[in-house]
Amino acid sequence: MTAAHTSLRSWLRHLAASDRLAAIRPGVALEHELAAIAKRLDGRQAALFPRPGGHSIPVVSGFMSRRAWIAEAMGVPEARLLSQFRAAAENPLPWREVDPAAAPVQQIVHRFDGGAADIRTLLPVPTHSEHDHGAYITAGLVIARNPKTGVQNVSINRIQIHGPDRLGILILPRHLHAFFAAAEAKGEPLEVAIAIGVDPLTALASQAIVPIDCDELEIAGALHGAPLPVAKCLTNDVRVPAEAEIVIEGRLLPRVRELEGPFGEFPKYYSAREEREVIAVDAVTHRRDPLFHTIVPAEMEHLLLGAIPREATMLAHLQRSFPNVTDVHLTVGGVARYHLVVQLRKTREGQAKNVMLGAFAGHYDIKQVIVVDEDVDIHDANEVEWAVSTRFQADRDLVVIAGAQGSALDPSTTVGFPGNKPSPEWQGYGAKMGLDATKPLTSAEHVFTRVRIPGEREVDLARVVAATGAAALVGTPLEAE
Repeated sequence: MTAAHTSLRSWLRHLAASDRLAAIRPGVALEHELAAIAKRLDGRQAALFPRPGGHSIPVVSGFMSRRAWIAEAMGVPEARLLSQFRAAAENPLPWREVDPAAAPVQQIVHRFDGGAADIRTLLPVPTHSEHDHGAYITAGLVIARNPKTGVQNVSINRIQIHGPDRLGILILPRHLHAFFAAAEAKGEPLEVAIAIGVDPLTALASQAIVPIDCDELEIAGALHGAPLPVAKCLTNDVRVPAEAEIVIEGRLLPRVRELEGPFGEFPKYYSAREEREVIAVDAVTHRRDPLFHTIVPAEMEHLLLGAIPREATMLAHLQRSFPNVTDVHLTVGGVARYHLVVQLRKTREGQAKNVMLGAFAGHYDIKQVIVVDEDVDIHDANEVEWAVSTRFQADRDLVVIAGAQGSALDPSTTVGFPGNKPSPEWQGYGAKMGLDATKPLTSAEHVFTRVRIPGEREVDLARVVAATGAAALVGTPLEAE
């Protein structure tokens, strides 16, 4: 394999050279048309949109929409994708601060203190889905510092354009939420930066599931194989990737909430319009001739960015207690968040159920766990369904856990609440299900032996298929019939 791709532009050039980057005609509309085209190309080609909506800044989308591409960007075979990410998460490299004058992302500066700048015209922000309430930044890495320790956190949050210098943001109850709660309790704003257009590995690192004071930019450095260059923002103390295309600098405002949404989210449904946190914009910096990255919600780039770091984290979590867990996979049909398949080298009866409980404890988003044996390809939905159909019996192999915390974005958890809108403390309240689709360790001879034909995997079709057409071998009598 080649070395890791540590810049967005080198990765895009690589995709273009292998016919995996489509150049779209100039002038595509930012409202719906851009997202529609990117969705049609999803998983086949990334898309580069020159002058979208007449804007001078091009938009790029879909450059991480296949697992194999992400492994390629990392410089490893696909089979090593999780282990490589896991190694980086467990061995982060502290970032390297550079002079802002040497940071490409700060070549051009727009300050908002005079009131002349307007983010609505400065950046080409698309409107994606039919019922989205306006334009959304969907691929921005939100970076903030812990007010107590100064250690940074990185996350990707949906961000709605509210006005010339005002953004709405959805903050789920994770690390950014904890940082803002600590600042807001003192009546203080929380300084933030939004980095748009980073390299694939930094984007992937932003989604790592790690403890609260682990800076994901250090995981990006480990994936790069060298400390990530960062620059201090011009209006606050947040450090941002120096090689990013665009950075928005701002503040989360204490005790201010404004309506945000609806927005088409990763479960392929809309989340409600509700009062949510607000960012005041202080500055926008960018490269000369920057690129704007957008993620089409609920499509493969969105799903895989979340799935792969979660899989790596879940595999590490399970193997601490169950070293005979060999692999995990968050399925696309389970929106790469809710349904987990676990591959187990079973040595004792009952292990599969313990593994299920460990998986549910590993991340509250997990809603369904299927445990299968080593002979099942967990990346093949047909193989997994076959294991369930032939190795699972609901009266003995099904585990149901009622009244557990799940994803606040799972619409099925809202059923039964007035207007299908639970209060915040009830959001995501639902059930979890585990299926033990493993073989018993002992059984009558060949009862659970898979049917195989000797030599089937060694057949070389190019060698055995005759060059002569089949019709010539059928014969005249059959043709006459």
